[in-house]
Amino acid sequence: MKELLEMKLSATRRRSLKALDEFRCKITKTMILVSKTLRNERGDVPGWVLVVLMTTGLVTGIWTLAAPRIDSILRNSLDSMNGIR
Repeated sequence: MKELLEMKLSATRRRSLKALDEFRCKITKTMILVSKTLRNERGDVPGWVLVVLMTTGLVTGIWTLAAPRIDSILRNSLDSMNGIR
């Protein structure tokens, strides 16, 4: 009986070690793939600079056109709040 139990435990240990080894291999392959992908990502710096400059230009243009209206809305709301006190 004891020998049978030891054989079962030994088989279970072998399966566990095999599963653990397979898991390590998969994790290692995944880590290598991720590191290669990250290393090859250089980005598109001129494109991002262009996006930032265009966004800044749009915000500045819209702000220039809308500033007087925003200013009057803010003043009216603050003046009405003073009347509440």
